[in-house]
Amino acid sequence: MERLTLPAGGAAAVDMYMEYRRYKQHKTDFETIPQQRPISLPCQVTGCPCRAYLYVPLNGMQPIRCRCKHFANQHSAGPGFMCNACSKCSGFHSCFTCACGQPAYAHDTVVETKQERLAQRKPVGQDVPYAAMGGLTGFSSLAEDYMRLDDSGIVGTSSQVSSLRKPEEDDMAFFERRYQERIKMEKAAKQKGKAPLPSTTKPS
Repeated sequence: MERLTLPAGGAAAVDMYMEYRRYKQHKTDFETIPQQRPISLPCQVTGCPCRAYLYVPLNGMQPIRCRCKHFANQHSAGPGFMCNACSKCSGFHSCFTCACGQPAYAHDTVVETKQERLAQRKPVGQDVPYAAMGGLTGFSSLAEDYMRLDDSGIVGTSSQVSSLRKPEEDDMAFFERRYQERIKMEKAAKQKGKAPLPSTTKPS
């Protein structure tokens, strides 16, 4: 059996690809945008009981667990999300708290058009060059806000990114370096804010 060796950060890229592949098992390309809201993304896999695409968050690169201690993929994809590994579970329900501070069960998967998001003053990604990307603007589209390295989720244009990247850096190394730089700047700003005020006593 052949052993595969991944470069640094390679496992994370594989995990992101697997999430993207699950996403693309659903109808994401429409000739005309459906009028009903919310827009559903029905499954295209024959025999799958899921009604539409439903995002399940990860804890870093680790899948989250239900209160029955089993993973999301150990639960049925059909309505009710019953556990296939135990009989005591009444359906997938995780208390995992995401980066926004709310538990996973307080979130909904919502599909909106760019125009709808702009009208609500919500952030949007870059326009995609071809439909096969299914609305994703890159692997950073799968990351939580704090991992995208900016406030909106838009990493920036290719020219902006390439001007900041060192010649030998791959994507993961570039984003890790930028993240570490941001952490250092935030720490420096905090330290500056905590610095004691200079003495203002007057000589007698």
